[in-house]
Amino acid sequence: MLELRPTCEHCNTALPPASTEARICSFECTFCASCAEGLLGNVCPNCGGGFAPRPIRPARAWVPGVSLASRPASTSTKHRPADLAAHAALVAAQCGLPPERR
Repeated sequence: MLELRPTCEHCNTALPPASTEARICSFECTFCASCAEGLLGNVCPNCGGGFAPRPIRPARAWVPGVSLASRPASTSTKHRPADLAAHAALVAAQCGLPPERR
């Protein structure tokens, strides 16, 4: 189950569970849309993969026991700003490959 991390790993912007601005990679690295799509160019600095919008967990239990109330979001932040020089080298090494080919 997704952790739904509370902040962007790079800029520490708040990303509450219902945020449509949250982006994740396949390892659940979490960034805001501005960092993921702009600064990082859709390349995760931690794994080199691409980003997708983070799903929003239902606030209401439409199915018994399955909601934000029964499966709360994480409160643990992972603030580890990307090393932009190392990230530029990672992006260059990928030679413009789309996420599905990395």
